[in-house]
Amino acid sequence: QVHLAESGGGLVQAGGSLRLSCAASGSIFSINAMGWYRQAPGKQRELVAAFTDGGSTNYGDSVKGRFTISRGNVKNTVTLQMNSLKPEDTAVYYCNAAVQGMDVTGTLVGLHDYWGQGTQVTVSS
Repeated sequence: QVHLAESGGGLVQAGGSLRLSCAASGSIFSINAMGWYRQAPGKQRELVAAFTDGGSTNYGDSVKGRFTISRGNVKNTVTLQMNSLKPEDTAVYYCNAAVQGMDVTGTLVGLHDYWGQGTQVTVSS
């Protein structure tokens, strides 16, 4: 099993900054892709920022130039630095990882998609 632990959400005024972190743990052989998505009330879940399986980064159009995704100092972690926050950034932010798992013998068990429980980000105007 794989667990994604998110931290760093909260309430901030427009123009402020927040930093989200996500740490993956469990039976992980490798992580092919990892990043952040968000879902606002009444809207579909959308990409915020992610590392792809090729090692490049993708950003949602609405956050380009304001948000930065980076790999954490600890293995299997990513952080999302969010600057110049706007009220429309208010949403639940979810960490996502495409994980190549393994069993107790070290045998690969396939690629699976995992989600964190979500962390609320609220930006007040």
